[in-house]
Parts: sequence; C-alpha cells; structure tokens
Amino acid sequence: MNLAQSAVTSLMVLTALPSLAQTAAPEPDYSLSGNVGIFSDYRFRGISQTNKNPAIQGGVDFSMKNGLYLGNWNSNVDSGFYNGANIEMDFYGGWKATFGEFGLDLGGIYYYYPGSGDNPGTGKIDNFELYAGGTWGPLTLKYNYATTDFFGAPNSSGAYYVYFGAAHDFGNGFGISGSVGYQGGLKNGACPTEIGAGAPVCSITDWKIGGTYTVDGWVFGLAYIDTNRDLTGGTAANSNRNISGATGVLSVAKSF
Repeated sequence: MNLAQSAVTSLMVLTALPSLAQTAAPEPDYSLSGNVGIFSDYRFRGISQTNKNPAIQGGVDFSMKNGLYLGNWNSNVDSGFYNGANIEMDFYGGWKATFGEFGLDLGGIYYYYPGSGDNPGTGKIDNFELYAGGTWGPLTLKYNYATTDFFGAPNSSGAYYVYFGAAHDFGNGFGISGSVGYQGGLKNGACPTEIGAGAPVCSITDWKIGGTYTVDGWVFGLAYIDTNRDLTGGTAANSNRNISGATGVLSVAKSF
C-alpha cells in the first residue's frame, strides 16, 4: 500500500467512526419513573375525595420492554369519607402494547385505604377493578369493572365506569384535554342520595376540560370539572355540602 492509499484508508476509517458512535443504544429491559403533584382538590370521577380541600399526590411506575408494568399511586383523602382512613393507596399492574397507531392497555387496580374500618361501627373500604383501555392518536377509551364490593357498599360488585378522553398538544409547552365519564351499575346500597332530591341515584356522569403548560418538566394545570349530580358524603355530609358540583382545579406536577 503506497502513501496515498494509506491516507485514503485512514480518512475512510476516521469518517466511519462518528457513525459508529451514533449507533442507537439498545432499548433497556425495564424503566422506573415517578411522579408528584399538588392539586387544589382531588376529584375522582367528578366527586371530591378531600372535602374540596387540596391534595398531595405521587406514585412510582415500573415498566418492562415486553409491555408488562406495575405501579403505585397515593393521595390524601377525607377521613370522614373513608371510615377513618386519611390516605388512598392504589396498586395496579397490567400489559400495554401498540399496533401501529393503536394502543392497548389491560390490567387491574386495587384501591386501598389503610385504617378504614378501625373505628367501632365502621366497615373496611377497598375496591378492586379490572380495566381495558384503547388509544388511537389523541383519543382514549377505557372501561373499568368492579369485581368486589364498590368502595365498601355491600353486595355492589359489578359497578362499571366508562371513560372517553381526548388531548391535543399545541407545542411550546401548551396542551389541552377533555373527557367524559359514566359511572353505572351502582346497586344494592351503593346508590348515593342526591341533595334535595331525597331519592337514590344509581348512575353519575362527569366531565372535564383543562389546559396545561409545561416548563422544565413542571406541568401547570387548570381544569374545569363537573357532574350531573349534587352529592355529599364524609365530612361534607355534616353540613350537606355538595362535593360533586362544578369546580376549577389548579395543579402543579412533575415526573422524574
């Protein structure tokens, strides 16, 4: 090999080096993430769980490359609403997969309220639901089905919740989302009594629309939430306070 050939060969090797350095790293077998947030009210399916007071919430998620996942999420709640428990702990697990533009999510979630039922004359409150969800672009459809008594109400398994949501990212940190949900299948004592109506209601519809602004990983949100019912419960029942009426919820959250 003469000097010119050697120089060309060396140049070719040096030119190839950056492409080798830019080779994508293999996808990790698993990932671990967390989240924390502060909310001016904790609304679950349109109903305040904190007597319309602020909530501190957070959780952790473990996901595997094959789509399996496990997670935990927690929030303070109104102890009067949950028979002495002042925290909600959710444990969930399932499997996610994508098929082109479509996404599938199958799993189960257990709602645990430590300390509920410890006071004399009160019962333990917990709940387990199976769920199936699908996504298509910005659209989400999800179905939850209670396999246990619905949050402590005797003989109330079979309650279900249908959720439909949509979201849009405007770029530059701005986003908007909206959703509507329907809680049905309430029966056998699980139907709450509507304020002023004096009769039990066995279905509840809730809706939400909100916007977010993200900066440096912090998500600032403002949402309008309402239902078609006027309900009370827990500490709010002492003053017949409506905890399912229209409200604005401010929030700040971060994932890590």
